Amino acid sequence: MSLNVNDQLHVLYDLLSEQSEDCCGSVSECQQIKRLVQSLISNESVNNQELQQLLPEIYNYGRKGEIAQNLEEHISTNQQNLKTWVDVIHYTTE
Repeated sequence: MSLNVNDQLHVLYDLLSEQSEDCCGSVSECQQIKRLVQSLISNESVNNQELQQLLPEIYNYGRKGEIAQNLEEHISTNQQNLKTWVDVIHYTTE
């Protein structure tokens, strides 16, 4: 069963908000963030212009988290970005 765009955005929201709140995550979460963003970009199905511009940044965050020596530090360094991304995704899915 494939997820529709709204489902993908909700999963992405959950992953990013949990990492932001908990200041920790896993490599598999970062890989899932990458996969979700790749799918959203390739389907060109996100109507929110601001979110479309942020998707490459979110993808990069997932890619760098996947190879980070210290994932908690990577998440901590990106706290402001995470909050921004979560807010934009939340606004988009309302």
